[in-house]
Amino acid sequence: MTFSRLPLAGLCTLLLAAQAQAADDGHKLFTQGGANPAAMACAGCHGADGMGMAAAGFPRLAGLSAGYLAKQMGDFRSGARVNPIMQPIAVALSDDEIDAVTRTLAAMPAPAYPRTGRAEKAEGSGAVLALRGAWERDIPECVSCHGPGGVGVGDTFPPLAGQSAQYLSAQLNAWRQGARKNDPSDLMGQVARSLTDAEVTAVSSYFASLNPQGAAQ
Repeated sequence: MTFSRLPLAGLCTLLLAAQAQAADDGHKLFTQGGANPAAMACAGCHGADGMGMAAAGFPRLAGLSAGYLAKQMGDFRSGARVNPIMQPIAVALSDDEIDAVTRTLAAMPAPAYPRTGRAEKAEGSGAVLALRGAWERDIPECVSCHGPGGVGVGDTFPPLAGQSAQYLSAQLNAWRQGARKNDPSDLMGQVARSLTDAEVTAVSSYFASLNPQGAAQ
């Protein structure tokens, strides 16, 4: 009986070793960069904790879905998402490197945000757009896709809560201008093009202002 279990035990050991190696590779990519010198370390722009650099407009990556992050890297490669910093990095990374670093990022700790929805009191135009939308102009509330409180849903709809206003505004404007066109059925493109400049600023500022659970108000 003991001997019959040896092959399975050996396989489990190999799998665990492979997972550990992938985690090590992902962490090295995050902190030091890839094999190609053009693949710069993520931490240089997105912070040692992956929480981003708000003042520079670099978003939080820690805790985002690995599937979402991998898709964005593929879109940077193809040009569906335009960014002069990220595009050459995405091209320089191999598929295996992208898989390793996105899994590492997804496993990094990230703050939890309250799951507020349509029933929550909405004060200010940004909160109204986020929680109620503007259906008379065919603009759905952000939380209908991005989840209660903008915490994100699966591999398709990333978290908005806590991302910097500068980053969120830049993405909405990229959709408005056609520099970003990697969303399902041009959903975000249509929404962004329906927003005024003031509304872009307001809704971006609203999500940036949200406090994590347990944070001092």
